Amino acid sequence: MTADSERVKRRYDTTRRRASADRTRRAILEAATALFIEQGYVATTMAAIAQRAGVNADTVYTTVGAKPALFRLLIETTLSGEDHAVPATNRDYVRDLQAEPDAVNKLAIYAAAISRIHARLGPLFGVLQTAAPSSPELAALWHMIAERRAANMRLLAADLATTGRLRSTVQEAADVIWATNSPEFYLLLVRDRQWTHEHYEQWLADSWCRLLLT
Repeated sequence: MTADSERVKRRYDTTRRRASADRTRRAILEAATALFIEQGYVATTMAAIAQRAGVNADTVYTTVGAKPALFRLLIETTLSGEDHAVPATNRDYVRDLQAEPDAVNKLAIYAAAISRIHARLGPLFGVLQTAAPSSPELAALWHMIAERRAANMRLLAADLATTGRLRSTVQEAADVIWATNSPEFYLLLVRDRQWTHEHYEQWLADSWCRLLLT
């Protein structure tokens, strides 16, 4: 075997191993998501996740960590819509929002994004909401998400202020958006009151315009 063919073989083997690892990771995340939603956080065991994913338990721990770390990874990847966590400032809808000069359109873009995110994430947030009071790790995750949202809402409110149409202070606007785009609020309206996602999205955009803009 020549040196060139050996290098090609090594690259092929590396690519094949990476693809296999990615398939295993996806299978674990899909199995975990289904079981957490079906059974809840406490009742779902890592052994059950491994069995549904078709791997052994050691592979689950090696690939995604212990159960709290796995659940956090599920939240982060479902939130981003990717197979990895993506900071809010790097998401497409944030770039679109920042590029849009009109305040009404900014809020429409954000309402559409929040509706899509919660449609993916709502069931997992329901699991988190139920389990957080009895799990310090999940309570910390819930708090972290809330605080991160608050910081991002301050950035959004500051961006709205640049249009000259914000009727309140930046902090008050940020707090209003933070409260009304919360997963708890989504679950109340869509899960409990059975609003459609389209109704929820339109209501958010309209309400934010009435509450926040001149």
